Amino acid sequence: MDKEKGLLEDWEKWKRAIGTVVNTGEGLGLTDDTINDASYRVGNFLTSFVDPRNKEEALLKDLWKEGTEEEQRVLAKLIVRVVDKSN
Repeated sequence: MDKEKGLLEDWEKWKRAIGTVVNTGEGLGLTDDTINDASYRVGNFLTSFVDPRNKEEALLKDLWKEGTEEEQRVLAKLIVRVVDKSN
């Protein structure tokens, strides 16, 4: 039970951290397209150079690797939308 609680807390912490970055970009006047493009680029970087730390990150990495560029951009946009709503 404690492990599950820790995973949920890590996931929520990850969403808050990404959401803070998105909110900062919005506060600086970046357009949604610019934020989504940055999210796509970060996704490429993370998939190439960072090992997942939990099941959620592993799932995101697998989805990213299997997707076409268009699907990756959709995934990046959806992640931005999810974290933006959670802040």
